[in-house]
Amino acid sequence: MSAQKTVRQQADSIEESEALRLDEEKAEQIVDALNTDLANAYVLYHQLKKHHWNVEGAEFLDIHVFLQEAYENLEEGADEIAERAQAIGGVPVAGPTNQEERATIEFEGEDVYDIRTSLANDMEAYGDMIEGMRDHIQLAANLGDPTTEHLLKEVLVKLEEDAHHIEHYLEDDTLVFESSTQ
Repeated sequence: MSAQKTVRQQADSIEESEALRLDEEKAEQIVDALNTDLANAYVLYHQLKKHHWNVEGAEFLDIHVFLQEAYENLEEGADEIAERAQAIGGVPVAGPTNQEERATIEFEGEDVYDIRTSLANDMEAYGDMIEGMRDHIQLAANLGDPTTEHLLKEVLVKLEEDAHHIEHYLEDDTLVFESSTQ
């Protein structure tokens, strides 16, 4: 642990950015929304990572690879969100406890489920995250912050693509026979 005792900026505070000239009250609302998106991203990231580690079955490799791509997409988007929150004067929520408390999605827990249940849980989390991010895109637009609006739209595209892939994995059409149907 660092011996440094000087706090440069308190968490949940806003320092006005002279360069970006975004009103402090507007920045506060946007940072709050971004921190929710950031927290959601890391809760889902850890859940996808768990599923990546535990996936089994005939489609193991495809799903294992997909889940890695999906959590990497989340981490990339989370990094962009955190950097934007900092750029407009906020402090990105960073600690796992604070992220879990701030998130609007819930981690499914430590138990290991069958892959269909796991992916259904992931799809539910993605859906909740997508809805929240759409609201935050609209908030940024309404508050006159087109840069945050654009950034969130780019992150949303990847979220929707990955959610759509999960939806395909959950379809009942498959080339893999289950032992009970042979």
